[in-house]
Amino acid sequence: MIIIKNIDAMQFDPPAVMNTIDVVIKGHEIYDIGKDAAESYIAAETDTIIDGTGLLLYPGLVCSHHHFYSGLSRGILANIEPTPDFISILKNLWWKLDRTLDEEAIYYSSLICSLDAIASGTTAVIDHHASPHCISGSLREIKRSFEKTGLRGMTCYEVSGRNSGEDEIKNGIDENVSFARMIDEEKSRDEWSGLVEASVGGHAPFTISNTGLSALKTALDTTKRGLHIHVGEGKYDASWSHHHYGQDLIKRLDDFGLLDSKSIVVHGVHLSGKEIEILNEKNAFLVHNARSNMNNGIGYNNKLNQVKNTALGTDGIGANMFEEFKHAFFKHKDAGGPLWPDDYLKFLSNGNEILNRYFPYSFGKLEKGYAADVVIADYRSPTPLSKENIAGHMTFGMSSDMVRTVIIHGSLVMNNREFPFDTAPIYEKAQKIAVKLWDKMNSL
Repeated sequence: MIIIKNIDAMQFDPPAVMNTIDVVIKGHEIYDIGKDAAESYIAAETDTIIDGTGLLLYPGLVCSHHHFYSGLSRGILANIEPTPDFISILKNLWWKLDRTLDEEAIYYSSLICSLDAIASGTTAVIDHHASPHCISGSLREIKRSFEKTGLRGMTCYEVSGRNSGEDEIKNGIDENVSFARMIDEEKSRDEWSGLVEASVGGHAPFTISNTGLSALKTALDTTKRGLHIHVGEGKYDASWSHHHYGQDLIKRLDDFGLLDSKSIVVHGVHLSGKEIEILNEKNAFLVHNARSNMNNGIGYNNKLNQVKNTALGTDGIGANMFEEFKHAFFKHKDAGGPLWPDDYLKFLSNGNEILNRYFPYSFGKLEKGYAADVVIADYRSPTPLSKENIAGHMTFGMSSDMVRTVIIHGSLVMNNREFPFDTAPIYEKAQKIAVKLWDKMNSL
């Protein structure tokens, strides 16, 4: 049991501020919460009592789209050929990097990303993986990193035929199905950690044949999971679909029965209003990745106000959701958009709704019975914090620097900015592996 006493708290959706409350965490959930809620539990055996005086509690943030395989690309020193457009960025950088990955690199890259996520107050990450020369077993390595660090996560393999056609598509689908079955088997044996779930991944429509889309549908039906896929990230994707199939991207996916309430569609920069209508009808999620879109120069999604379900991701640029939130909002205002900080706070909180659709728990609220995925922060504000201005504080004051303690699934995974294990050897090993990866890239 963990008891947090005399702490102020804020909740994003619906916005709420609670002053000087106690929180009792038992097992993986919030067991009790409110004024003096801890009094009847103090006498009981407790693992940890935290004095929250002067501190702020809030539900953990969710990164709704990440690429853990990018964890060892920071400051990359490899011979990268010119990247004048989006497809050349993929071919000359990311598709070279992912072909260098082996099990060890996948694990350490994922470990680094997991630690960075927790340190920034992100308690859950929805990952999208690629390692064409190490497909089988790759998702287990990512799972290991989640469970080592205590981070909540989902992952999948991005099915694609970009390197070796239909064989590669089959191998990617097999990895998705095998991983989902492993999770289901752990649940049936009551051995599931409760931290890790599976989706079914696809890279993008322009690298998946119709045969591949049909096989993805079978995988969805088999696993009872949803599709996680990039769509309309660049104009190339939309043009390819029109040229080869005479269809809009979303229409093509929908014709194969690939869209439903568990679908995670990423970017969507080059989707038409009609395509967004289909997403809305299917109750699917669109994940907006503002920093990645700007970095790759793919254009701006000016239709976010038309989307029913929008969440925020990073597309591999770390898991600091404070930074992503701010970039997303400021880019929107710079583009003359009509939305306000409150709208983006809703987008940020919506990651919890994706988790709700996959995990057998409830997320995103500070209420009894909700998952104990919470953050304790040191935020000293010169102005009052109220439910009406949480979004303003998030936009113009709060940052990941305020994160002190992180609790995920009822466990202390970082306490006073200290992890429960020595992280120095992990970073030392990661640096050595990164150099090897960059050298391999130079030989491709």
